[in-house]
Amino acid sequence: MSRTLKWIGIAILALIVILLVLPFFIPVNKFRPTIEAKASEALGRKVQLGDLSLSILGGSLAIDNLSISDDPKFNSGPFITAKSVKVGVELIPLIFSQQVNITEITIENPQMMMLKDPSGKWNFSSIGGNSGSAEKKTAPASGSSSKVAESVSVKKLSLEDGQITLGNTNSKKRTVYNKVNLTASDVSMSSNFPIAFSMEGPNGGTMKIDGKVGPVDPKDAAFTPQDVKLTMSNLNLGASGFLDPSVGLGGLVDVDANLISRNGEMTTKGQAKISKAVLVAGGSPAGVPAIIDFDTRYDLAKGEGVLNPSTLNIGKAKAHLSGTYKSEGDAFAVDMKISGQGMPATDLQSFLPALAINVPQGSKLTAGTLSTNLHATGPTDKLVTDGNIGLFNGKLSGFNLGQKMSSVGSLAGIKTGQDLVIEKMTSDVHMATTGIKADNFDLVVPSLGTAVGGGTLDAKNNMNFNMVATVSNAVVSTAASSVAGGAVGQVLGGGAANCKGGAIKVPFQIHGTTANPQFAPDVGGAAASLLKSQLSCAGGASNLANGRAGAAGGGNTSDAVNQLTGLLGGKKKKP
Repeated sequence: MSRTLKWIGIAILALIVILLVLPFFIPVNKFRPTIEAKASEALGRKVQLGDLSLSILGGSLAIDNLSISDDPKFNSGPFITAKSVKVGVELIPLIFSQQVNITEITIENPQMMMLKDPSGKWNFSSIGGNSGSAEKKTAPASGSSSKVAESVSVKKLSLEDGQITLGNTNSKKRTVYNKVNLTASDVSMSSNFPIAFSMEGPNGGTMKIDGKVGPVDPKDAAFTPQDVKLTMSNLNLGASGFLDPSVGLGGLVDVDANLISRNGEMTTKGQAKISKAVLVAGGSPAGVPAIIDFDTRYDLAKGEGVLNPSTLNIGKAKAHLSGTYKSEGDAFAVDMKISGQGMPATDLQSFLPALAINVPQGSKLTAGTLSTNLHATGPTDKLVTDGNIGLFNGKLSGFNLGQKMSSVGSLAGIKTGQDLVIEKMTSDVHMATTGIKADNFDLVVPSLGTAVGGGTLDAKNNMNFNMVATVSNAVVSTAASSVAGGAVGQVLGGGAANCKGGAIKVPFQIHGTTANPQFAPDVGGAAASLLKSQLSCAGGASNLANGRAGAAGGGNTSDAVNQLTGLLGGKKKKP
């Protein structure tokens, strides 16, 4: 028994020695030119390999370095490089027939450069086809490179811990994705095979693709059929190039979608959630996410797509989206329409900071609906949006407009209450990454009257609005009696009843920020003519000449203007 064990031990030892020594007797490096040539023919790119070594125990060839050239139309450097490649081979054919049959390829730490030209064509489009000098040097004696490619198959292909650099040929901007991993089985250029792909985005976040692809399109690899599930998690929009981080734009996106590509057309349906969005300079991250249920169709050849009717949801507020988009440089140029009617304002309040709009400190929207019709155009990282928005039957709890406007002398004493009821607030808007411009601003507040005007909100959240309030006679009479008498009281009070509609116009300005608006009188320029016009309306030459103004403490219209100017906060003219 012991003798038998002895011989078994000797046999095992001998086998181990043979397995360790055998690789040194198999000149695997002589296969390098053959492998390089066949790989070059299959890919249509020049393939270069470093030293090869054989592991009998592992049943694999190890390659020190790998380099695959890029399409010379895009880049003179390599398309992919890797420091280490492991190639699984069938040992029996290799040892006895010196024939290489590949079962598995593992590429460790690959570095890939993916570039797109102005027409939307990618540098990997020509893989497997005719892409330049590579096939001229390695063209097979008979047949085409496509036939060679079709004959190549691998049971398992893996990329481990790689890096992808994305960019455009007409731009120096590059976006780098790390921790790139891919696993594909039964890989063949002429068949449909399953893949599992993942990578980490710039500044965090992940992207995953699971499904089937193939067969590889021989004319353009970008047209290769796909039927996959796309998943993104916490991908940074600013770092990924969708928004312009140089002006502070950003957000985190989660996507769950199905992507199908056939005959050069790609359809994508699913849901995207954008959290902590910042859409204009000076904005701050939105407190609630925007959820988009989308349905798109994209023409790979033209680089153009259509957004079929889709929805944008913020809480219970729902808007409708539709339009077109086109690949343009580092981003997509879009032409989109956004419309929504009767959206609950309370649900939208927490998203407004993304547009650099904050409700005044200590206040809160507790009622109202918002309606909008907007048209967004331009590249995704520099969108320009025009249209109109409106708030109806709103209530801003905790905001006393009368108190805020007390610095506008003629409006001092007006009581609007601790909660501001807004019957209507509408405006035409122009929104860009640098700020917001509002025109035809129209505000109706029952406790005050109306206010019209316009202004801007810049990238630093500074307001600059010029407004004119039309205050109803009933409101003015009460305020005037408590603030001033004399000529001013007559103009602001009973005299105003002679005007059409029984109201006066008071010009004012709004500065500060949306969170802390500051109201101030406007007594220059257009305001002066408004005041003179108002005095004429309130009594004009007939009332004032008959002594009504004089009895109130003034002698003529100019005296009344002087008194009213002082009340608004300006300097009176010296007599």
